[in-house]
Amino acid sequence: MTTQTQKPQQVGDKLMRILMFTLIISMMSGIMFNIVLPKISEDFSLTISQVSWLSSAYILIYAIGAVTYGKLADSYKLKSLVTFGLLLFTAGSLIGLTSQTFGMALVGRCLQASGAAVIPAIAMIIPLRYFAPERRGAALGMTAVGLAFGNALGPVVAALIVSTVHWRWLFAVPLLILATLPFYRKYLGNEQPGTTGKFDWIGGSLLAITIALFLLSVTKGIWLLLGGLLALGLFIARICTAGEPFIAPKLFRNKKYTLGLTISFLISGTCCSLYVLSPLLLANIQKLPSVWIGFAMVPAAVASAVFGRRGGRLADLKGNSFVVYVASSLLLACFILLSTFTGGSPLLIAVFLILGNVGQSFIVIALSNSVSRTLPKEQVGVGMGMLAMVNFISQGIAIGVYSKIVDLGSQGITNWNPFYSYSSGFIFSNICLVIAALQLVILAIYYLSFGRKMQKKALVLKESEAAALLNSYN
Repeated sequence: MTTQTQKPQQVGDKLMRILMFTLIISMMSGIMFNIVLPKISEDFSLTISQVSWLSSAYILIYAIGAVTYGKLADSYKLKSLVTFGLLLFTAGSLIGLTSQTFGMALVGRCLQASGAAVIPAIAMIIPLRYFAPERRGAALGMTAVGLAFGNALGPVVAALIVSTVHWRWLFAVPLLILATLPFYRKYLGNEQPGTTGKFDWIGGSLLAITIALFLLSVTKGIWLLLGGLLALGLFIARICTAGEPFIAPKLFRNKKYTLGLTISFLISGTCCSLYVLSPLLLANIQKLPSVWIGFAMVPAAVASAVFGRRGGRLADLKGNSFVVYVASSLLLACFILLSTFTGGSPLLIAVFLILGNVGQSFIVIALSNSVSRTLPKEQVGVGMGMLAMVNFISQGIAIGVYSKIVDLGSQGITNWNPFYSYSSGFIFSNICLVIAALQLVILAIYYLSFGRKMQKKALVLKESEAAALLNSYN
């Protein structure tokens, strides 16, 4: 049976299985180098801040590339973009694998990110193009499973590789992604793009400069922030005057979409604390060695993978708002408990992280589903690409902020949680308490933006069902 004669549902199911494997490899590639930065620093006689560009540059390019591929998907065949991106990802991996200098390793890492950025774009677009709205939640759940498995396997695989062979072999893992290319070529159709026209390279470049300066300003100073604001002003002027702008201004006049981006920014920034602050907490307060820190975080990643797809199905059955309320409850419980028992047993921390990771998976699925329904067909690519980009920007900024706050230490810090009874760890407790408060703010914004409308729809539906039932008796 050829791809053309298969039902869209069958093709979509096959594409999601391929995409899930792709996301696992992509996620592993993104986080594996975080573990070996001290070793790379030693090999090249560089500081940690210098070699951390292997991770920082990857995130930066990934964020810019996600929206770029999303924009291109509105004008070019998805099959062609995936082919280009995965081949570029492979080329970067080969350069890194054979590198003998830090410069070449960094070049390989940047090329990896340039190609891998197509993956978050297709992870948003494929569920929208190949699944009906009533099945879209389950599809987005599969993407959450892929990300969770990649997050769980990344540290373990990295530790195994570094303990047996040279760290450069971390670049070999992404080569597995080549196995998916024939399947993408087979199952992604030859559908024509919804729009055609010139690509606004000037607008895209201004957006890239804006993102780069904003992310770098977190650690490098206010002058870069001012430069970012200037670049943002030029970008806004460009999209308002260009005949075919990189991003149509009318996209931001969609109030529900804009509020969805805002909520997503807050969610990504708060939830990334689960994998940024947790290792620091376990190392600095519980004094666990690196290997045990990894084991403490694996159950949460596994739970996120196991429940991720169920969260998607729950969104299809009960609605996105219901899943958001469940997820917010889990996240609120997680951060309140972390704030209260920061200095407690590592086993308690591991249990609390399970609540947080499952809650994060649920809320990302529901929010992506909600935002996707605010977009017209011709803006799906760039709109969902913007969503992915906002998530990466938020994570990049949040990581810098959390790191700076932790560097300040707990000296002179007052404990804000009246139920905290330990002698150390005030800074972590206070951060978690603030994040818990932000969860309530996020929930309120979501309810005002999406929740009330969904409740009104449900009420109208129940009234229509009651009227139909009454008419049947009459």
